[in-house]
This record gives sequence, C-alpha cells and structure tokens, in this order.
Amino acid sequence: MILTLTLNPSLDRTVEIPSLARGEVIRAAAAHLDPGGKGVNVSRALLANHVRSCAVVPYGGEEGRRLIELLDVEGIDMIMVPVAGTTRSNITLAEPDGTVTKVNEPGATLSGRELEEIATAVLGAAHSADWVVASGSLPPQVPSDVYATLCRRFRQAGINVAVDTSGPALLAAVQAGPRLVKPNREELAEATGSPIDTVGDALEAAAKLRAMGAETVLASLGRDGALLVDDGTVWHGECAAEEPRSSVGAGDALLAGFLAAGAHGRAALVEGLAWATAAVQLPGSRMPGPGDIRRDRVTVSEPDPTRPLSGG
Repeated sequence: MILTLTLNPSLDRTVEIPSLARGEVIRAAAAHLDPGGKGVNVSRALLANHVRSCAVVPYGGEEGRRLIELLDVEGIDMIMVPVAGTTRSNITLAEPDGTVTKVNEPGATLSGRELEEIATAVLGAAHSADWVVASGSLPPQVPSDVYATLCRRFRQAGINVAVDTSGPALLAAVQAGPRLVKPNREELAEATGSPIDTVGDALEAAAKLRAMGAETVLASLGRDGALLVDDGTVWHGECAAEEPRSSVGAGDALLAGFLAAGAHGRAALVEGLAWATAAVQLPGSRMPGPGDIRRDRVTVSEPDPTRPLSGG
C-alpha cells in the first residue's frame, strides 16, 4: 500500500482554450473540475491502475468539502483531517499544443497543532504502507523543514519515504535522507544553484542531491523524458505524447507508476514514463488507467551527457 500526504491540496479547474490572449474575451472549448495536489494525484493514478493507496487530506471550508466529495466519487481511500483554513482553488488554461498556464492560490496556513494531527494520522496508517509520499507545495507560514521533520519521523518508524516538493522544502527534505526524491528540471536548478541545459547538467544536479542525502533521484525533464539515478544505476527514458492536452499531474503520474513498479531500475522507469505520457494526453488532471498506458512506446538508454535539453 502507498500512503500519500498532501499538505496543500486543491480544487483544480482546467479550462481548454484555443489560445491565450491577454485582455481579450476567450471562449472556452471545455472545462474540467478535478481534485488536486501532488499526493492526491498520486493516489488517483494508483487507484486508476488498481494499486492500493490511501490519501491523507487536510481540508477546510466549502472548497475543502467539495474536494472530499470529488475524491469520494472517485473511490479514493482517504484519511480526512479537518483544518481551520479554506482549501485553495487553482486554475489551469490549456491550449491545443499542450501549453498550460497555471494560476495557483497559496492555500491556508496550518497551525502547529494541525500539523501534528496530520503527522499522527500518517503514522497511524503507515504500519501497513510500503511507502509514504510527501509531496506538493507548502501552505503559507508552514516551516520549510516540515517535510524534513516528517521524513525523519517516518524513517525512524521504518517507512520508505518519497518526497516531491520544491525550493527550501526540497533542500531541507533531501538532508533528512529520503529513499526517493522526484524533482523536475526547474527544481533541480533551484536546489543546486546551477542551470540545467543538458542531460549532463541534470545528471550532475541529481548527483548533488544524492550527496546531500537522497538515496534515489527520479528527475522529470518534461519533453526530454526522465532520468533515474541511484546506486549503480543511471538511465534516461523517453516517451513522446502523440496528442498532448494537459501536463497537469503528469509528474505525479510518473511518480505513481514508478512506485507501483517497485521503485527501482529500468522497469520502474518505463512504467512511470508510460503513466506520465498517458496523463499528458488526457484533459485536465485526469489520471490514466490501464487502457491509456502504452509501455511499448517508452525507450530507455544510457544518458548522453552532451545532449541539450529542449525548452519545455
């Protein structure tokens, strides 16, 4: 079982538009409302592929109640933690070529008591979990070392921890020794203070994160696929999307597929990339099921450090 923790979940509204033109009235082609947040999406992807998962979800206000309703409709196994603040809402504008423009609300802060209640909920359910996934942005005023603190507590309890976050929270979490981190290209650059222009740059950045304490680095590189770096293993995998619709949640699908396939080696990278590519070809933040996934289209090889990365 894979337990997910999302400290800053959301309602995600995706609006499909022909093109983004500032200052003009834009007619939407379609709109989708989905439950959101990185950990929530990981649980949704796992459920869609019949992998057991449970999502720990703090929620508050009318938006929070709507979030819980949507997750319940999807059949997500949840541990609900009520909080005083109101769950945030995010908006994504998706263009036909796959370009997305996101407007994310900051979310409501969590008190020290609420953070302890959330941690207790995770620890109480983690005895039957193979992994705890701690992921997503932090709400305002929440300490940047919160994932690091949780990671140490979970590791002391013998639980494998995967972290997917950014900025100071990622740097602090890496030093707590998680089993796995899943940064994207921008997060790699921010964490290491170096631009990521080539595959070699991404490899060097991943090595730095491992030197800081992360055991395995699964780095998503957008259109350039993903890198897997751990002890004795370095792979570069790719899988092009035929008709991209929305990249929202693709990184979460990558992580979910990787964990579902055992979180180690070439086969897990193939699975993660197949799930991520399928997600890109679906509207909104819908997660792919078995009928959407094409593992045969994934290619995995040794990385070429000189290869330049694309613009997105």
